[in-house]
Amino acid sequence: MKIGELAKRSGLSAHTIRYYERIGLLPYADRDRSSRRDYDASILVWIEFIGRLKTAGMPIREMLHYAMLREQGAGSEAARRKLLERHRERVRARVADLNACLLVLDTKINGYAETEKRIKDYDAAIPQRRREPVRTRSARAR
Repeated sequence: MKIGELAKRSGLSAHTIRYYERIGLLPYADRDRSSRRDYDASILVWIEFIGRLKTAGMPIREMLHYAMLREQGAGSEAARRKLLERHRERVRARVADLNACLLVLDTKINGYAETEKRIKDYDAAIPQRRREPVRTRSARAR
């Protein structure tokens, strides 16, 4: 598959794919007779995985380290697992922080909703007074 199709199917731009290849995050693609990149469809699984790592906040240097270990193949599984376990702990801590932030936001939003309800209820409870029009004084002779 050519780089344009890979970009379309992976959601990455062609520029990002070339960059990832240049820094070693993606393996170098085979080349066709015209020297254009020709990717195997299996690369989509790897791209999806590194996308998840990126979304989970893993720094590129750690993704590169993981990619290097992956390229080493059998025998690097324990090191790959340790790297992922360390990152999982950071993700769990981040999720806990985000949950605490959600609690603060929910509390604040509920406070505003309660205030708006009190104001609406108060306004509804005020009896509507009818004001009589202001009467004009009759002019007195001086």
